[in-house]
Amino acid sequence: MSATTTAKAEILIVEDEPEIAELIEFHAQREGMIARTCHSGRLALEAIRKQIPDLIVLDLMLPDLGGLEVCRRLKQAEETRNIPIVMVTAKGEESDIVAGLELGADDYVTKPFSPRVLMARLKGVLRRNTEELPREDGNRVVLLGGSLVIDADRHETLVDGNKIDLTLTEFGILQYLATRKGFVRTRDQIIASVHGKHTVLSNRTVDVHVTALRRKLLRHGECVETVRGVGYRFADARADEA
Repeated sequence: MSATTTAKAEILIVEDEPEIAELIEFHAQREGMIARTCHSGRLALEAIRKQIPDLIVLDLMLPDLGGLEVCRRLKQAEETRNIPIVMVTAKGEESDIVAGLELGADDYVTKPFSPRVLMARLKGVLRRNTEELPREDGNRVVLLGGSLVIDADRHETLVDGNKIDLTLTEFGILQYLATRKGFVRTRDQIIASVHGKHTVLSNRTVDVHVTALRRKLLRHGECVETVRGVGYRFADARADEA
């Protein structure tokens, strides 16, 4: 099912520690979400095949199939690659966070965590997945003579007519920069736009998402420019647009 509001969202909690799983489930239900729980990676994959959730809360340290491998398999499959994933884990080293984000996770929360903060993160990801984004040219942002199209209604990005798969965060960053062509945006501004102003993420997290975005944009990746010591901007391409 596709969530239209947080209250209707169905989330799958993949967590092998019963106390933590129950804590997340309790607070999710208080927020009006429908929560299911799996205690292993393999059981989670089976459950997702039977019923695709609106969001997955994924622990990394699972007894059978690790969370990173679960994420990798989900992002490789056409029917599950667009499911938002929030990783919740005790593995809080920068290398672990970078690994999760590079695989396509939309957010990363370390244990121990505040239930209120986690719920805010989950609602933020769900909101980005369901809200209509600002639009140009009717329902699309058309760039570089039409060779790059950001379709807000379909939540799709096309490069030379071919659809490319972006995570929610990557799509949000591209849409935010592309509708403000030529203007420099700090990392904090990007985080606030995509994740909400109360979200705290490291600069490295933003850099990882931008690196992945550039790679997926292929020949247009260089249009996402680094402004040293400040942040990023989308190269002003007004002269090239259709």
